[in-house]
Amino acid sequence: MSSMSFLEKLLDGLEVEWKALGEIVKTVTAPAKLKRESYRDVGKTPIIDQGVNFIAGYTDEDVKALPCNEYVIFGDHSEHIKYVDFSFIQGADGLKILKTVSDVSKYIYYAFQNFYQKELNYKRHWSRASETLIPIPCPENPKKSLEIQAEIVRILDTFTEMTTELTTELTARKKQYNYYRDQLLSFPCSSVGTQGEVEWKTLGEVAKIGTGSHDTQDAIEDGDYVFYARGREPLRLDVFDFDETAIITAGDGAGVGKVFHYAQGKYALHQRAYRIVPSEVMEPRFVYHCIRSYFYAYIQKASVSSSVTSLRRPMFLNFPIPVPSLAEQARIVAILDKFDALTNSISEGLPREIALRQKQYAYYRDLLLSFPKAKPETPLECGEITWIRSAK
Repeated sequence: MSSMSFLEKLLDGLEVEWKALGEIVKTVTAPAKLKRESYRDVGKTPIIDQGVNFIAGYTDEDVKALPCNEYVIFGDHSEHIKYVDFSFIQGADGLKILKTVSDVSKYIYYAFQNFYQKELNYKRHWSRASETLIPIPCPENPKKSLEIQAEIVRILDTFTEMTTELTTELTARKKQYNYYRDQLLSFPCSSVGTQGEVEWKTLGEVAKIGTGSHDTQDAIEDGDYVFYARGREPLRLDVFDFDETAIITAGDGAGVGKVFHYAQGKYALHQRAYRIVPSEVMEPRFVYHCIRSYFYAYIQKASVSSSVTSLRRPMFLNFPIPVPSLAEQARIVAILDKFDALTNSISEGLPREIALRQKQYAYYRDLLLSFPKAKPETPLECGEITWIRSAK
């Protein structure tokens, strides 16, 4: 796609008019809303809500639904903008259902998504969002305008479909990974002791477990060493505490029992993060896979509370772990590491491909919607377009 000629060819010398979103959409009141207690996990009609999940539930009730491919959804208490390509029923209040004046409603969705700037004052959220300027190409030639809008939608839909396909593939591979992981790590009886040829021990018997000494405020942006704190993203520090191979996890906070790092070499450690250093009878990556797969379920079951927000050393010491031969551990690690790279690595595998497609989509969305910004009351001609430099 030539960035120097594509829009010029589409516009063919015609003008672009910028209109406030509120002028080209109308808010719609849903025919019916259901109480949350009536939501079901399965059903014939989706119930949509604002927020990340979008589809909050389903219903089989005989309730009039809104048709597909006509509406854009905007959460009054979030920045989530969605295009609804299925028939639906509105869920919670605070959800704006926007019906566009344009026959190419998805173009308005893409433009709104691109130019919207989140309003932090929620009481004025929609009033400010409705002021978002949307470019309308060739306003004096409706037929040409719709053709341009439809072509832009076609291109952006192509990138969206590519990302969706990769995401679906990733979900399938994660299920496959979980299946093989459970098969490979399913040894007879998880109680401590000898079961057939596999001996079960506690983690405290086969690993050293301890914490670090640093606080988050000690972090230095350009430090020489990795600094594992309690979050998913490691920090940096100019000194190191340990030089070893270890499994690192948060001692408290949102990542408890869920976020694990595999440390190799010199690193620094937070005072509320734990290091698990396997002994010579254990392959470190085997321990990593066992802990990452089953430790969270173990501490949830062992805890007296419904949610675990803080870990203590005894929780690690008593975690049961199988001890097959080192050769068998290595065989299992080789298989699980391949699945792990495919499903979780941001430098290779499907997550990397998805990230690249998302960047590609964002680049072309910016390019395709880079119409000239006109001064008030002064339309700009096509020749005054400013182009974005090609992505590298």
